[in-house]
Amino acid sequence: MLKKSLVALCASLMSVAVWASDEPATHEYMLDNGLKVIIKEDHRAPVVISQVWYKVGSSYEHNGITGVSHVLEHMMFKGTDKHAPGEFSRIISENGGSENAFTGRDYTAYFQQLEKSRLEVSFEMEADRMRNLKLLDEEFAKEVRVVMEERRLRTEDNPQSLTYEQFASTAFTNNPYSNPVIGWMNDLENMNNDDLRKWYEMWYAPNNATLVVVGDVNPDEVYQMAKKYYGVHKRGEVATIKPRIEAPQKGEKRVLVKAPAELPYLMMGYKVPTLTPENSWEPYALEVLASVLDGGKGARFEKLLVREKQIAASIGTSYGMAGLHDDLLSFSGTPAQGQTVETLELAIREQVQRLHHELANEDELDRVKAQVVASDVYQRDSVYYQAMQIGVLETVGLSWKMLDDYVERIRAITPEQIQQVAKKYLIDDNLTIATLIPQPLDNETIKRRMSAGGDHGH
Repeated sequence: MLKKSLVALCASLMSVAVWASDEPATHEYMLDNGLKVIIKEDHRAPVVISQVWYKVGSSYEHNGITGVSHVLEHMMFKGTDKHAPGEFSRIISENGGSENAFTGRDYTAYFQQLEKSRLEVSFEMEADRMRNLKLLDEEFAKEVRVVMEERRLRTEDNPQSLTYEQFASTAFTNNPYSNPVIGWMNDLENMNNDDLRKWYEMWYAPNNATLVVVGDVNPDEVYQMAKKYYGVHKRGEVATIKPRIEAPQKGEKRVLVKAPAELPYLMMGYKVPTLTPENSWEPYALEVLASVLDGGKGARFEKLLVREKQIAASIGTSYGMAGLHDDLLSFSGTPAQGQTVETLELAIREQVQRLHHELANEDELDRVKAQVVASDVYQRDSVYYQAMQIGVLETVGLSWKMLDDYVERIRAITPEQIQQVAKKYLIDDNLTIATLIPQPLDNETIKRRMSAGGDHGH
């Protein structure tokens, strides 16, 4: 599983949009079976990336089957009638390519990056497993154990990840973002292969997917190739998801997390909206607000809390504006030596109150906007990341065309709008606080954490 911060994605949307007018056009098609195909030319290197995005992830799951999207992602490499288990990865490697997959809250995606003449290899195998996966019991039994071990190493033996999991499950009542992408251990222990079969049949269909291709390609040739391989599948009867709108919060929430750890850790999160066609400016204002607080060395948190007052050893802000459901604008940090989490919490609250009572100055906004526009410039050269941007937006119900106006929307945000969203959303009745209380480390815990560096599965 690859979990990627959408804050970084949104920052990069801007840097790509800056030069969009100099790029070849992006082409959009729809196959008769409902598969959306988006092709973006990039002729600077003879490479191509192909990604298939399914509109299903952990936010689609219900209690009892959490983690099923992620386990199914692992099983997608276990073979079809045409290809034996493990053969997919071997063939891509033999053709000089790389491949992987990732599950998020709102999507599951599969990708291959190859020399441009090998694109057909990717299409043939990816289209095959879209509808012809063999879910063998013995392979499932092995793979679900791999996922359980992944959960132990990445969450249960990682005190900050464990704190985040408790934080999210406390913050949300009926918003499905309360569940971890990897699933709860009890659900993984009781999962069976029939759960995966039902999930695969319910969501893995061409009319619930987007094919994104970026690279040194001819769009019409790629479209004809997509029709040849993906066009043979019939439309599926995809389930309809319920809205699952979060119940109003009735006051500040707190959770204490006791786990073996060396340092205390604090998380604070306010419920905020994500981007929708109706919500035209608030998410952009929240994005700029987050950068005012945490946008490099000149930002308020780094300047005041880390360097000047030395209250925080480290501190960060997270907000993802692309999602199916409302989310959190969250702060996380570790107190500096001699400081406490209580002192750090008070310092963060003080900075939030400043946003309520003082307008951000123009110099701050100029710095933030210039920084965000210029950030991650190197990713302009990445066909992978260009495809990621398109795939995320399309899969959460937005449009890749939003890339074109992202910069102007950010530049249009005013100090008054930042203050307005701060007063509306950054209030105690929207707030959840999680505190990690360190417990003694035993030798067994230390050994497990030292062995947790490797990746497990896909």
